This record gives sequence, structure tokens and C-alpha cells, in this order.
Amino acid sequence: MDELLRALNPHNWDQWVEVAARVALTILLAWFLQRLGARLNRLMRERVAARMDEPEHLRRAETLARVVRYLSSVVITLVAALVVLGELGIPVAPILGAAGVVGLAIGFGAQSLVRDYFNGFFLLLENQLAKGEVVEVAGKSGTVEDVTLRHVQLRDYDGNLHFIPNSLITTVSNASRGHAFAVMDLAVGRSEDLVRVYATLADVASGMRADPAWNRQITGELEIAGVERLEAGAAVVRCRMRVHALEQGNVRREFLRRLQGELVRRGISAPDASIVVLQPPAATAGPPQAGRSNTSTSA
Repeated sequence: MDELLRALNPHNWDQWVEVAARVALTILLAWFLQRLGARLNRLMRERVAARMDEPEHLRRAETLARVVRYLSSVVITLVAALVVLGELGIPVAPILGAAGVVGLAIGFGAQSLVRDYFNGFFLLLENQLAKGEVVEVAGKSGTVEDVTLRHVQLRDYDGNLHFIPNSLITTVSNASRGHAFAVMDLAVGRSEDLVRVYATLADVASGMRADPAWNRQITGELEIAGVERLEAGAAVVRCRMRVHALEQGNVRREFLRRLQGELVRRGISAPDASIVVLQPPAATAGPPQAGRSNTSTSA
């Protein structure tokens, strides 16, 4: 009550006006610093973007710019809040001490949240992924729509948006960096001449490389690994072509489309569809009866 009466005393109004002015000036200065930081961040991002031609570097610059803007905004807000509390006569030291104790308790209770921020920092620092890239993380694959210190937003092929905490990310498979390989498997009949099959694959690849619509996506010659495995009535031949990142799906589909017509034109046989399955005899109490077959054959 005494403090309230002292505050309402007209002789202390000048002091309160001065405190209010300092508080308003602090808030105004914090707002100005935030706007200035955002402006400098935007200018730096534009300057960096003007010197970079690769989309990968541009995406990384944009991602880091958002993180810097977020961190600077948090720091300015916290400092301004502490200054305002000090001007209002509220002791800051006990608040900082209590905040330290509470922060320690929260740190033990929210270790996954702390790991989110640490992992997110190193994801951005090491440039493991960036906005617009196609990646696979935590068992989900898709296009990165946003990267923060807390989580990664990933939209898959079906359009579903996944929010993946950074603490769950242990391995990042990035399909948007450097080059990729379009891998194709071809199943042909067991009796087919593999030399003729290899020549057909090479001719189809040469035709694609000679096509102006596809020669820029393909960066290497066809590599024929040979017979990958033997199946019932079929031999599976594997080959691949080096292409630009994210182009492997388009190149694979076009290669298989052309290969289908070429196989028909050259008369290369498909795998034999008739498969003979030998079934073991049914269990009986005694020896098999005379005249009963122990093996049944089905087509």
C-alpha cells in the first residue's frame, strides 16, 4: 500500500514519465534493430545470390538467411525485455537465476527438443539439405519445403506434408546433389542370346544420347553390368546410365519405352511364362501306396 501511495504521489509523476519514456525508447530501438537486421539480411542474401549461379547454393543461402533472421530476432527481443524489466524496477538477477534453474529442468525434461535444435544447426551448417531438394530422412522421402532449427517440412509424391523433428534425422539421402544413375533391369528368356541383348541395350542408349531432347540429361555412356540374377524361365540383365540429379526417373522411363519397341522389332523373346512347380508329397502315417505319385506337377 505504501508503494502504491508513493507511486500515486504527484511528486513522483515526473519520474514515472521518465521511466515510461525510456521503456518506449527501448521498445522502439528493438523494433528498429529488428527491421534493420531484416533489411541487412535481405541485402546480404541478394548480394550472395547475385554471385552464385548454382541453384543448390542459392537454396542454402536462403535457408541460412532465415535462420539468422530468426536468431537475431530472438536475441533482440530477449535483451529488450530484460532492459524494460530493469527500467520498471524489477530485479533482473533473480529472474536470470530462476530462468537458469528452470532452463536446466526443462533441459532434462525436453532433451529431444534440445537435440532438435542441435541437429538442426548442424544440418544447416554442413549443408546436408536445403529447401527445394529431394531427400529421404527418417523413412520419409519427398521435396524439402522448409528447414528450421526445430524440424524439416517434407512433401512426398502423394502431396502429404510431413513435419520431421531434427532429432529423428540420423541419415540424410540427398538426390539433388551432383549426379545420379538411371538403373534399368531387363528380363529376357533363358535361351536368348545375351550378346544380342547387350547390343540392343547399347543401340537404345546411343539413340537417346543422339536425341537433342535427351542428350543434355544424360552425362555418361551406358554401363552394362551383365546378368544380375536368374529367375524361373528368365535372366535379368542390369544396366545403368549416368544422368543429372533428379533426371533418373525420366531417363529410365524413356529408355524402357524405346527398349520395348526395339525388343519387339528384333524378336527378342520375353521370359517363359510357364513355370513347373514340384510339390512335396503329403505326409502319411505309413509308406506310400503303390501307384501313388510322390510328385505332382502343375503348370
